[in-house]
Amino acid sequence: MPFVLLLLLVFSFSRAELIRVFAAADLQYALTEIAKLYQKEYPQDKVELIFGSSGKGTAQIRNGAPYHLFFSANMKYVQVLYKEGYIITKPKPYSIGRLVVWVRKDANLDPSKFPQVLLDPKVRKVAIANWEHAPYGKAAKEVLENYGIFDRIKNKLVFGENVSQTASFVYSGSADVGLIPLSLAVSENMKKEGTYWLLPEDKHEPIVQGYGITKVGKNSQGAKRFYEFVLSPKAKEILKKYGFGVPK
Repeated sequence: MPFVLLLLLVFSFSRAELIRVFAAADLQYALTEIAKLYQKEYPQDKVELIFGSSGKGTAQIRNGAPYHLFFSANMKYVQVLYKEGYIITKPKPYSIGRLVVWVRKDANLDPSKFPQVLLDPKVRKVAIANWEHAPYGKAAKEVLENYGIFDRIKNKLVFGENVSQTASFVYSGSADVGLIPLSLAVSENMKKEGTYWLLPEDKHEPIVQGYGITKVGKNSQGAKRFYEFVLSPKAKEILKKYGFGVPK
């Protein structure tokens, strides 16, 4: 092997990095696929993904968690962290989320009959994410309020710590109906076992999702590479595949 090429390879792998990413739980499938594609193009890097609610991620970053990037389901969390100095890049949107009503196929319920379906005597539990720290939970609460049904079914509500746990409640049958992200509803497992109805966008505030590099990732070249890769055409196609709207 020519010496110059060997030197370049050594230098390349000496720059190999572990990139720690905290991401909103609605990105469980989409970002995992994006990370796999990224690692094919940049095999010297390893992307470690941690999923949870955006509010919990915000708290962890404030408390010094070693995340290089933060992908929130709500731009506001990124904007606040930017103002506080925990995010060093100007907050940037990467997607727009959609909310759906999901039921198991064997539940004999029609999600398109929303909101009346929630009043069906068979429906004893309705799963939504905790609106205190999960943006999709906040959107779900807004939907129920805008349909004028929140007070009528609030005693049926069960709360997931994040949207992934919320989806697991209704997927397992622990809840009869779930208000979950479209990005989870279109996954293979959820499509096989259930059916969904897309809720109107005008029934809740837009779920504009944003991201940024944290101060921990300030000097990480890998973090910068992944930050830019997420808005590449290839990555955008994956986001669209999982039902995300992609900001212009």
